[in-house]
Amino acid sequence: MKGVLYLIPSPLGDNDPKEVIPTAVMELTSSLKHFVVEEVKSARRYLSKVGLKGQIDTLQFYELSEHTKIDQIEGYIKILLNGVSIGLISEAGLPAVADPGSSLVELAHNNGIEVRPMVGPSSLMLALMASGMNGQNFAFTGYLPIKPDERRTKIKQLERLSLSQHQSQIIIETPYRNNSLLTDFLQVCAPKTRLCIAAEISLPDAFIKTKTVEQWRKEKIDLNKKPCVFIL
Repeated sequence: MKGVLYLIPSPLGDNDPKEVIPTAVMELTSSLKHFVVEEVKSARRYLSKVGLKGQIDTLQFYELSEHTKIDQIEGYIKILLNGVSIGLISEAGLPAVADPGSSLVELAHNNGIEVRPMVGPSSLMLALMASGMNGQNFAFTGYLPIKPDERRTKIKQLERLSLSQHQSQIIIETPYRNNSLLTDFLQVCAPKTRLCIAAEISLPDAFIKTKTVEQWRKEKIDLNKKPCVFIL
């Protein structure tokens, strides 16, 4: 009998898991002994909080980052095929969404392994919920190009697409580049274009506001190193 691949959400920041993770999910997580994680140190800390404190050294961890090779991921599949269930944990939020864990999920399906997603916080959906923008027609664009000229060109393309299709464009960025991305939005977008900025979602200092580009140009805001979602 094959094991089950459980997709286990984690908090979006350093808050108590009980605030955002259902009790049933924490109980299921506490029953597992094998975990595929992006970063072992933070995963150990999270698992201690959800009920495995004092048992961490009995757990088996397997790392999966953007640098993990396919043959190593295939090794994790063999564990599942041998009847051992595994929990896949992202650094923050939902596993396999803007997350390297999607490669493991793909291989699990290819090998007839049951994939069971668990309930938890999604920064993308929480931001969309709070944005006041179109929640029936939206696209997750992910990360934009790093080079400034290419990034600005992409922003203009997304702005035109959003206007023509009435489609909300959800964008994320590496936290230390948030301010640069915001500057580009304010430079290239039309004054009446609406932009939602959602930072530190679900944390005590959460910041979620939707304004026109014209209005944002009058504000001073520092998003450096803050987990953030932008919706155009």
